[in-house]
Amino acid sequence: MNLVELTEFIVKNLVTDPDSVSVRQFDSEEEYTLIEVIVSNDDMGCVIGKSGKIANAIRTIIQASSYANGEKKVKINIDSM
Repeated sequence: MNLVELTEFIVKNLVTDPDSVSVRQFDSEEEYTLIEVIVSNDDMGCVIGKSGKIANAIRTIIQASSYANGEKKVKINIDSM
């Protein structure tokens, strides 16, 4: 499972409207890969969590998967429509 699929799987299982979730990957020439997660306004709280704990947990899981597969560092941006 690649990083986009893993991120999409995690986020879709957290939100109430999984059809509105969009996950895209942007490869930069620098030392990291950017993953952009778009969710609906109503689901932002579900993905961010209290004090950003859920968002940090998602970042940790994706970064660990990237490290285990020998890939670049990953940055994740979470935004709403």
